[in-house]
Amino acid sequence: MATSTHLLLLLLLLGQPWATAGASAEAVVCADNACYTAHWGKLSADEAQQHCSKNGGKLATVKSEEEARRVQRALAQLLSLQAPLAVRMGKFWIGLQREKGKCLDPSLPLKGFSWMGGGEDTLYTNWHKEARNSCISKRCVSLLLDLSLTPATSRLPKWSEGPCGSPVSPGSNIEGFVCKFSFKGMCRPLTLGGPGKVTYSTPFQATSSSLDAVPFASIANVACGDRNESTSHYFLCKEKEPSVFDWNSSGPLCVSPDYGCNFNNGGCQQACFEGGDGSFRCGCLPGFRLLDDLVTCASRNPCSSSPCVGEATCVSAPHGTNYTCHCPQGFQVDESQLGCVDVDECQDSPCAQACVNTHGSFRCECWVGYEPGSPGEGACRDVDECALGHSPCTQHCTNTDGSFHCSCEEGYVLAGEDGTQCQDVDECAGPGGSPCDNLCFNSQGSFSCGCLPGWELAPDGVSCITAPGSLVPLAGAPQEEDDGERGGSAMPSATAPSPTRVPEGSFEEVPASRRPSLLSSTPITSALPETLAPSGAPEVRVSPGTHHATAAPGESVGRDSVATQSDDSTDGQKLLLFYILGTVVAILLLLALALGLLVCRRRRAKQTEKKEKMPPNTADSYAWASERAESRAPENQYSPTPGTDC
Repeated sequence: MATSTHLLLLLLLLGQPWATAGASAEAVVCADNACYTAHWGKLSADEAQQHCSKNGGKLATVKSEEEARRVQRALAQLLSLQAPLAVRMGKFWIGLQREKGKCLDPSLPLKGFSWMGGGEDTLYTNWHKEARNSCISKRCVSLLLDLSLTPATSRLPKWSEGPCGSPVSPGSNIEGFVCKFSFKGMCRPLTLGGPGKVTYSTPFQATSSSLDAVPFASIANVACGDRNESTSHYFLCKEKEPSVFDWNSSGPLCVSPDYGCNFNNGGCQQACFEGGDGSFRCGCLPGFRLLDDLVTCASRNPCSSSPCVGEATCVSAPHGTNYTCHCPQGFQVDESQLGCVDVDECQDSPCAQACVNTHGSFRCECWVGYEPGSPGEGACRDVDECALGHSPCTQHCTNTDGSFHCSCEEGYVLAGEDGTQCQDVDECAGPGGSPCDNLCFNSQGSFSCGCLPGWELAPDGVSCITAPGSLVPLAGAPQEEDDGERGGSAMPSATAPSPTRVPEGSFEEVPASRRPSLLSSTPITSALPETLAPSGAPEVRVSPGTHHATAAPGESVGRDSVATQSDDSTDGQKLLLFYILGTVVAILLLLALALGLLVCRRRRAKQTEKKEKMPPNTADSYAWASERAESRAPENQYSPTPGTDC
């Protein structure tokens, strides 16, 4: 049944146009699981891609130096099939492109280009010059080849980027393109034991007589004998076992008793043994066994060829017929079953906090705010950021699990970008206004209240009340009658002083509009003149409290206390009042005198100007006799100047 199936498949393949033996040879190079073909043609990059995809491939990738050498071999074959061209430099499209709208990225090896069909960015590059930084059009890469020279392995073709071309204008110096075809496996080339020729027809419509590896589903046309007498045989590359590819043939091909083992070792891979009648057979060296094709030898130890790669270790199966690849701890077998890939142990959450996967292993780390603990404390322990000498806060520091937070004393608020600094609160300039009824003094972390002369702080430390024996009564209080010294006149009523803020470390004179009414006409000084001080000096009293105090005249205002004046002597208050009133009257008299002089001068100037404008009088030319002046009263030295109205 299997034989009939193979024959049917062979007949179907023979019916395909690419299975004919008369097809012309092309530039084909096969290795590993891929084949590369080089083609002539002045096509755009899109047209070249369509030509490759029509046969099941795509424009070639050049992701490593080894792949670059395979592409170079295909181009060398192409040049050997045609006479040298007149042009010196030619370009051949490959599958590296940068789409429209994607800009150049100099930090990447591929400069923002990517391989057609996807895949990761590769490290191997071979740029001819720096790529052009253009984002407005699609850019494609080609191999730059000197067509007048035979390609050498030491001179790999350089990469040149440029416009992708169009059907009308394929691009400057474009001479062809390179395609790549991928397969699941390859067969070994056939070996002939006598005269003959092998022609391989590949699934991508390429034919060749010399391939290092033959792609799966290819047909081999074997013509044995010379030109006068020849017979043809067809063989198919198939998958005999999973990942095992071989021909459906057995025994040496094209054997001849005339040559025996003398022609190409009889087609045997290792040993050739001749019989007495001119026949021969293939054999294997010790430690190897002959496979079913009666030509190829395989090691009795399947691991002798080192099929496993990387960290994988080859383990032979019983009877030496097969093998498996085993991986060390921290790795697992990959999809090919020949190599190993790393296991991400962090997916199982083996760590108490952070887990970092490494190649073949992992390590545990602590979060920010934690540090590795001792064996008895567990994996991670909290870091005390508030420890003595290490606190980041300017005032109070509270340690928390994995972190900390800062706080400030009363009268301060948190400040700074990291919230570790403390800034003083100016209570005297708060949004709700000053907390004091009159004077307010800000200090670091606190404030204090004060009162104007004649007032003192109330027990609440904020309000102002009339000082005992003061002449300034509270607003609304009944006015005291004079004792007769001022003709029985009543004292004007006074209102409570309005709040006034005093900057920290200074005493600010209170504006007249905010002073008690009795003192509204004269500035308040911080001390009484010694010449006017009464015999009984005013008593200086400091109000109790941590934040509030009053200041008496003659003392400087401090940060924590303010003195307030208190007179026990009524005579001192009266003397102060008379002094103030006298000063005011003297100032008013001086102002009135200055104003009068100013008015007189202006009138005199106007009269002089008027006389100058009047026409001359005829009587002015006469001489008049002077009359005897009558006796008159003596002149007053304060009388106005003659000829003026003053």
